[in-house]
Amino acid sequence: MSKAYVVAKGMDYYQEMLALGQDHTGRIRASSSRSRPRKVRIREYKIPDLNEDPCLDLDEEETREVVVFRPQDADYSQNVPQLPYELEVEILARLPRFEYWKLKFLNKRFSRLLNEGKIFKVRRDRGLVEPSVFMRSHGDTKWTMFDKNFENYQEVPELPLPSDSSFFLGDKESLCAGTHLIVTGNEGESIALWRYELETSKWFKGPAMITPRILFASATCGSVAFLAGGLKMYGDTSKEVVNEAEKYDSRTKTWTRLRGMNKRRQFCSGCYLRGKFYVLGGKDENDKNLTCGERYDELTDSWELIPDILKDVSFSSVQSPPLIAVVNDNLYSLETSGNELRVYDTNANAWKKLGDVPVRAKSNGGWGVAFRSLGDKLLVIGESVGPSRTETMSVYTCRPSANPEEKLLWEESKGCCGVKLSHFILNCCVMIA
Repeated sequence: MSKAYVVAKGMDYYQEMLALGQDHTGRIRASSSRSRPRKVRIREYKIPDLNEDPCLDLDEEETREVVVFRPQDADYSQNVPQLPYELEVEILARLPRFEYWKLKFLNKRFSRLLNEGKIFKVRRDRGLVEPSVFMRSHGDTKWTMFDKNFENYQEVPELPLPSDSSFFLGDKESLCAGTHLIVTGNEGESIALWRYELETSKWFKGPAMITPRILFASATCGSVAFLAGGLKMYGDTSKEVVNEAEKYDSRTKTWTRLRGMNKRRQFCSGCYLRGKFYVLGGKDENDKNLTCGERYDELTDSWELIPDILKDVSFSSVQSPPLIAVVNDNLYSLETSGNELRVYDTNANAWKKLGDVPVRAKSNGGWGVAFRSLGDKLLVIGESVGPSRTETMSVYTCRPSANPEEKLLWEESKGCCGVKLSHFILNCCVMIA
């Protein structure tokens, strides 16, 4: 019997076990010394808040009912054949990631496998990773995570309440590195950083940046995130626009200082393109709009200035940082003044117009619009340009071509699995895990 056959059969077997959590007729025999499985009500796809004590006593008015087995309610070892540890990890790594929350209720061993992070490492090594979108819109106090097709969602547990409420009330920056969601913002007279770990579904404080700042540019490459520029705060009144750069490694949970950029800049944007970290636009220490960019080569620890990369951009008094994204090694931008998509020609150092974008980016100078890469697609979220304007967000994707002759085909994600979020997006980032 081949290993592939064993893995395939093992996957089928464990998927049947996972399906018991949603099958009202499914039962697992319990040991005579243990109580029968208990039927409880839970919200579909809501991540348990593991920062609090475990509790399954939920709202009695919930109408959706599924069977959930607590890890301690049944002795699985007497009924389920034990597979080698490595084989279990290989099987579970191939399950859809939005099914992982069920493993925490299936048994303690599977829950431990998730917490250890081994499953996510195998997913990276085997090329099994998939993108998820973390988002927070106007009026929300917590993040919502969507799958790449916006067919499933999970509510991320709320941040632990800090002693200073200014962190919740103020603007925040967010980025992803590996399985970590990083969120920064003002907290009193300092800048606080929180990280959400996908493995444990928990929030943790820190680790702090080497140079804490806001309004910076960032980009992700696998388990690493690069940061540059931004605004450094000294108490309530003193501020400094910086050129400093650093990177975060989610595997070691550490920051490393990098060589600083040629220019100081805030309100800038970043991307990772063809093995280099790009930083575009922003404002300098004199509040002057910058049309230049820079790219960082980690091999030589050096920055190269890119003059006039944004020379054709129209700036407004309420201009957001540049809206840029990379798909298939091509750099795209959403030009807010014309509400159009453009692609960058590296040889000519110029942008080519590709067509209109189906959200209203012009009205607020780009603020409130999410523009990200999602695998081989571009993702744009905001207020629809259609005739029927609503207060809820509209989600569109397209597979862009760098050829201006090819027509853009935007697809709208209908319904967004029933989630009604404001069309003004405050934070949005994509996690590949």
